[in-house]
Amino acid sequence: MKKIYLGIGSNLGDREHNLKEAYAKIEEHIGNIVKSSSVYETEPWGFNTGEAFLNTVAEVETKLPPSRLLEAVLMIETLLGRIREKKQYSSRVIDIDILFYNDLIVDEGNLKIPHPHLHKRLFVLVPLCEIAPDVIHPIFNKSVLLLHKICTDKSIVRLYSV
Repeated sequence: MKKIYLGIGSNLGDREHNLKEAYAKIEEHIGNIVKSSSVYETEPWGFNTGEAFLNTVAEVETKLPPSRLLEAVLMIETLLGRIREKKQYSSRVIDIDILFYNDLIVDEGNLKIPHPHLHKRLFVLVPLCEIAPDVIHPIFNKSVLLLHKICTDKSIVRLYSV
């Protein structure tokens, strides 16, 4: 089994329900969720919109190789109603990012592991620190906790309570 970390976010529709559905589909199509972070309400990153995101991170055990994992992630997003727009950043019903896959480094077309922007985004680093502060980024050779401490992102990330 491989240990992966997935970042999951939603800012359209019933955001809480969208996250719950994503967890269910991850269990069904990817593997066992070992741990999940709290849910955080966050500002959009990279674009402007009035809808705040709910974000969380899950640690998952999977047998899927990286390319099949990406296929499963994209399928789950489609099943949950995500429509991919041509522009890079936009509001979405669900967004699932592969953050880490063990300590693997992959750079193949649309598959990049670790996620190339995770170290720049508090909405990823805060929940990731909650469940995996000691995980080492295989490119930067720094812990998630240290990446969080040196991150220059100033966006608001606050604990979301149901």
